[in-house]
Amino acid sequence: MAIPVEEAIAALSTFSLEDEQPDVQGLAVLLSSERYATNSPIEYSDVAAYRLSLGEDTKAINQLNTLIQEGKEMASLLYTYRSCVKALPQLPDSMKHSQADLYLETYQVLDLEMSRLREIQRWQASAASKLAADMQRFSRPERLVNGPTITHFWSMLKLLDVLLQLDHLKNAKASIPNDFSWYKRTFTQVSSQWQDTETMREELDDLQVLIVFCVESLELDFALLYPERHTLLRVLPVLVVLATSSEKESESLYKRVKINRLLSIFKNDPVIPAFPDLHLSPAAILKELSSYFQNFSSQTRLLSLPAPHEIPPRELQDYQRHYLILNHMGTIRAEHDDFSIRFASAMNQMITLKSSDSADNDWSRDIKGNMYDIVVEGFQLLSRWTGRIWEQCAWKFSRPCKEPPISDSQQNTTTFFDYEKVVRWNYTAEERRALLELIGYIKSIGLMMQHCDTLVSEALWETIHMEVQDFVQDKLDTMLRTTFRKKKDLSRILSDMRTLSADWMANTSKADPEQHSLHQETEEMRQNTFYPRPVAPTAAQIHCLQFLICELVSGGNMRKPGGLFGNSGSGIPVEDLKQLETFFYKLSFFLHILDYTATIGTLTDLGFLWFREFYLESSRVIQFPIECSLPWMLVDHVMESQDAGLLESILIPFDLYNDSAQHALTCLKQRFLYDEIEAEVDLCFDLLAQKLNEIIFTYYKSCAASTLLDSSFTYACDDGEKYFVKPLRFDAIFKLRRVMVLGRTIDLRSLITQRMNKIFRENIDFLLERFENGDLCGVVELQQLLDILELTHQSISRFLELDSYSLMLSEMQENLSLVSYSSRISSQIWSEMQTDFLPNFILCNTTQRFVRSIKGTHHSSQRSSASTGKPYFYCGSHDLTMAYQGLAGLYRDFFGVPHMFAVVKLLGSRSLPAIIRALLDHISSKITGMVPKITALQEALPKSIGLLSFDGGIAGCQKIIHEILTWEAKSEVKTEVLHDLKEIGSALYWMSILDIVLRQIDTTQFMQSAPWLGLVPGNDGQVKHAYSDSTPFTTLLSAATNAVTASPACPNPSTFLVMSKQAEAASLLYKSNLNSGSVLEYALAFTSAALDRHYSKWSATPRTGFIDITTSKDFYRIFSGLQYSYLEESINNPSKKQEMLGDSVAWAGCTIMYLLGQQQHFELFDFSYQFLNVAEVESATVSHYQSSERTKSPNFLQGYEGILEAMRKARRLNNHVFSMLRARCPLEDKVACAIKPSGAPLHRMKFMNTVSAFETLPQRAT
Repeated sequence: MAIPVEEAIAALSTFSLEDEQPDVQGLAVLLSSERYATNSPIEYSDVAAYRLSLGEDTKAINQLNTLIQEGKEMASLLYTYRSCVKALPQLPDSMKHSQADLYLETYQVLDLEMSRLREIQRWQASAASKLAADMQRFSRPERLVNGPTITHFWSMLKLLDVLLQLDHLKNAKASIPNDFSWYKRTFTQVSSQWQDTETMREELDDLQVLIVFCVESLELDFALLYPERHTLLRVLPVLVVLATSSEKESESLYKRVKINRLLSIFKNDPVIPAFPDLHLSPAAILKELSSYFQNFSSQTRLLSLPAPHEIPPRELQDYQRHYLILNHMGTIRAEHDDFSIRFASAMNQMITLKSSDSADNDWSRDIKGNMYDIVVEGFQLLSRWTGRIWEQCAWKFSRPCKEPPISDSQQNTTTFFDYEKVVRWNYTAEERRALLELIGYIKSIGLMMQHCDTLVSEALWETIHMEVQDFVQDKLDTMLRTTFRKKKDLSRILSDMRTLSADWMANTSKADPEQHSLHQETEEMRQNTFYPRPVAPTAAQIHCLQFLICELVSGGNMRKPGGLFGNSGSGIPVEDLKQLETFFYKLSFFLHILDYTATIGTLTDLGFLWFREFYLESSRVIQFPIECSLPWMLVDHVMESQDAGLLESILIPFDLYNDSAQHALTCLKQRFLYDEIEAEVDLCFDLLAQKLNEIIFTYYKSCAASTLLDSSFTYACDDGEKYFVKPLRFDAIFKLRRVMVLGRTIDLRSLITQRMNKIFRENIDFLLERFENGDLCGVVELQQLLDILELTHQSISRFLELDSYSLMLSEMQENLSLVSYSSRISSQIWSEMQTDFLPNFILCNTTQRFVRSIKGTHHSSQRSSASTGKPYFYCGSHDLTMAYQGLAGLYRDFFGVPHMFAVVKLLGSRSLPAIIRALLDHISSKITGMVPKITALQEALPKSIGLLSFDGGIAGCQKIIHEILTWEAKSEVKTEVLHDLKEIGSALYWMSILDIVLRQIDTTQFMQSAPWLGLVPGNDGQVKHAYSDSTPFTTLLSAATNAVTASPACPNPSTFLVMSKQAEAASLLYKSNLNSGSVLEYALAFTSAALDRHYSKWSATPRTGFIDITTSKDFYRIFSGLQYSYLEESINNPSKKQEMLGDSVAWAGCTIMYLLGQQQHFELFDFSYQFLNVAEVESATVSHYQSSERTKSPNFLQGYEGILEAMRKARRLNNHVFSMLRARCPLEDKVACAIKPSGAPLHRMKFMNTVSAFETLPQRAT
C-alpha cells in the first residue's frame, strides 16, 4: 500500500539533520572553483533597451573590465613567479663539453616563461592606451557621447590600480630581471622592454574628475567594501602626480581639491595594502614618480610626506594606536555583541513574520526594512574589520622587528629570515590574541549571515524594490510637480528615471490615472502603496540610474567645482539634492546586497595572511618553517596560552588555510601554491591533534592529581592555591565530528579518541618501565600515579569513547590471557625480591619496615637509568608533580605496610597467589640449600657440649663458648648460612605483612557486604545469619521482581527474573569469600612441610631415649652458636654484621626451631641465654657480698655491658617471635621430646597440616 505524499512529507519534516556539533569554523570550508552562489552580470547587455545613448560608455566599460580581469591574472602570474634559474644545474668541470646542450635546454625552458612576460608587456601597452583613449573621449569640453558613468569611473580606477600593482611587482620581484638576464644575457636589454609612463603622460591630460571622485569617496566613506577603499588609496597618488605634470592642470587641480585634503588622506593612511606581503606608501609613490615628472618636483609639501620607516617617534605612537587591532578591541567587541543581538532579534522577527498567515503590510515592511538595514550594517562591519586586518599586516610589514628575541634553542642561530622579523617576532602575545579574536568575529558574523541567506533574500529584494519604487514613484513625482516643473531638460531626465525603473504593476493607488489630473490630487491621494514584490533591479538599471542622477546634478559637466553633490550652479534645492545623494549611495549598496553570498565571501576572505611570495624570493629559500606561518602562530598561541576563552576558537586559523587554498586555485591559479598549502596544513593538523591531545590529557590529569592530593597537605601549604587547576572547557572540541579542511572532512573527535588511547598506553608503559628501573620501594609511587591515571581516564571517558582502562592496563602488562597469572608488575616485584629486596634489605622488627642495608651489596642488581618521560606522564602540572614526588619520597627508603597495600592493589587476586607461591618455593629452596652448610657447621662442633659453668663467671663462660664454637675455618659457610636465614626470615615477615593487609581488606569488604548478606554478631562474638533461607539483597530484588512481573503494563518481565537470579548468585559468591584463610598460617604450614624432609638431619632422635644435653647437634645448637657469634661481632664491629642482617635472622631461626619443636631446647641450652643467666647470678652474688661487707669493689661487668645488652635484645626479639608463632600456628599436639610423669621420653609426633584457602595455589612454572 502506497503512502500518501502528504504523510511522507509530514514524516520527513519530523527528522532533524542537525547534531550537537558547534559552529567553530567560518564559511571557507568547501573548496570549489565556483565558490559563490551568485555572480553579478557584467555585460550590461540590456542598457541599450533604455535608449539613453550609453552604448559607447557600456562598450568601454566591458573593454575595461576585460582588461582588468586579464591584468589581475597577469598580476597573479608576476606575484607567484619564482625564478627558474635557481633550478638550473651546475655542470662540473668534467662535463664542460656539454655546456652548449645546457644552454639550449635552458633557453627552451626560459622561453616559455619569457613568452608570458612578453604578453604582460603587450597587455600593459594596450591597457595604457585604452585608459588614455577613454579619458580623452569622455573628458573633452564638447559633449559628443554620454559618459563617463560612475561604473566607468570605477573601471578606469581599477585598471589604473592593476597597472600600478604590475609596476610595483616588476620592481619588487628580483627573480624576473634575473631570469631575463639569463635569457637575454644583459639586464639593460630586458629593462628597456618595459613600458614607462610616457604614453600616459602625453595622453592623460584631464584627470581632475577622477581625483575629485577619489577624494570625495574617501572622505565620505562612499566605498562599501574595503577593496574599493584600498583601490582609491593606491591610485590617488598616481593620479595626483599625472595631473600635476601639466602646468595647466596643476593650477586648476589645487583650486578644486585643496592640497590640505590630499595631505590629510595621505597622512591618515601612510601604508596601503597591495599584495599579501607587499605594501605601498603614498609618500614612496610620490617620491618615486617625481623623478619622471619634473613639474611635480616643485610640490614640496607632498614630497615631504614621511615614509613608514621615516615617521618620527612622536607621530609613531598615534599610528600604532590607529593600525594595531589591539587598541580597538574594546570597540570591536561592543560592535560584535550589539550586532549579534540585533541580528538574532531581526531573524526571530523574520521567522515570526514567515509563520504568520495574515501580517499587516506596514508591520511586514518595517521588519523587512529593519532586516535590510542590519544586513548593510553587517557588511560594513565585516568590511571595516577585514580592512583593519589588511592594514595592520601592511603596517607590520613596513615596520619589521629590529631585534628578535633569542631563545635557548636559537643560541647558535645568528641570522633570521626577514619574514620572521615582520611576522614571527613582530606580533606580541596580546596582538596575536586580538587578531585571533577578530578573525573569530569575522568568521562567526559571516557564517551567521550566510546561514540565513534563503530566509532574508526575499526580504532584501522586497526592501530594495520598495526603496526604488518609493523614490521613482513618490519622490520623483513630487520633484516633477515642484522643483523641475519648468525645467524641461531636467524633467526629461526624471521621466527617464521613472520609465526605466518604475514598477507600475505594484502600484495600488493609481488604478485609474485618467480620473484625476496631477494638479487636482490631494496630498493623501499622492501617497502610493506597493505590493511587496521580491523583484530587485538589475545591474544595468542601477548603472543607468546612477548615470541619470549624475546628469541631473552635474548638468552633463562632471568638472564643475564643488564636487558631484556640491550644489554649485545646479539650481536644485538642498532638500532635493540630499534625497538624490542618499538614493545615489543606496544604489551602490544594492549591487553588493543583491550579490549576497559573493559579498560575504569577499568580506570574510582572510587567505592573504598565509602568502609570503616576496619574502620567499628575498630570503632565497623554498619555503619558511611553519613557526613563521601566521595561521599556525595563532593556533600555537591558543595552545601555549591555554586561554579558556580561546580554546573553542582553536580551529578558526584553519579557515585561513581554506581561504588561501581557495585563492591559490581560483584567483592565482597556481597549483604549486595549493600543494604547499596542503603540505603545511597536513603538518599543522597533525601537530594540532598531537598538542591538543596533550593539552586535554594534561588538564584532566592535573584535575585528577589535584582531586587525589591530600587536602591536609594543601591546607598546610602557604601557596596551596597552585595545586588547584584553572578550569578549561573542551566540550565544543569533543563534539567536532566534521572539521572541513581543504575540502576534506575530518572527524576530530575520532582522531582525538585514537590519540588519547595511544597516550594512555604510552603513559602506562612509561610508568611500568620507570618502576622496572627502580627498586621495590617505588611501588607506592607507581600505585599513586596509576590511580591518578585511572581517574583521568574516568574523567575523559565522560566525553570520549575510550578503551577500557583495565583492558589497556592488562595489555601493557602483557596479561591478556585468561590462564596467565603473571604480569609485568608481578614479574618485576618477584625479580626485585630475588635480586635486591631479600639480599639487600634488612628488617627492623620495631618499626615493621624493611630498609636497605648501608653496607649490603650482596647480589645487588645492575639497573639501567630510567628514561625521562614527558611532563604530562607524571601528574600533569609541574607543581602537582613536585608535590607527589615529595610525598612519594617519604616511602622511597623503606618497605612496609603502605607498600604492601600498593602491592595488593596492583597485583590483585589474579597475580598475588603467584607471588606467594614463588616466595614459598624460594623458602623451600633456601632450606634445601642450607642443609649441607648446616651439616658442615655441625661437624665443626666438638663431640661434647656441656652447660656453662657458674664457677668461672661471665669471663669463663665466654672462654668456654669460644672453645666450643671453633668455626674459624668455616667463616664463609657461616656467613652464607646467616644470609640464607636472613632471606628466609625476610620472606616470612613479608608474608606476615601481607597477611595483615589482606585481613584489613577482608574486614573492610565484610563490613560493606554484611548488611546486604544479613550477617549479624552473635552472643558468643561469632557471626551468624539473620535470615535462614535468603539475604536482604535477594529478598528485596525478589519482591521487586514479583511486583513488576505481576503488573500487566510490564513489557518484558524476563529481564527482572534474570536480575533476581543474578542477585542470588552474587549472594552466594560473597558468602563463599567470608571464610578466607591466612597467608601466614599457610606459609608456616608450607615451611613446616619443607622442614619435614630434613628433620632427621636437624632434629635427631636421642639414642638413649632421654634428652641429649652434651652430644646434641640439632639446629637449635647451630642457631645458638650463630646468634652468639654475630652478636659478639656486632659489638666488636658494629657496622659489620648488624646492618647486613637485621632482625630477619631471628625470625627465620625462631620459626625453624618452633616448627621443629626445638623452642624449649633453645631456651634451655642457648649460649646467650646461659651467658645472661651466669651474668645475673654473678651480679646477684656480688651485690650481696658488697652489701654485707659494706665495701665497694670494682665493676666486674666492665667491658661486657654491650654484649649483655645485645643478648637481652635478642632474647626479647626471640620471645616476641615465639609468641607470635604460638598465636598463629599453635603446636599443642606437637610437643617434641616431652617427658611423661613416669620419666619415659615422648618422641616427636607427626601432625597433619591444617586446610588452608591457599592450598590450591598455582605451581611455579618449571
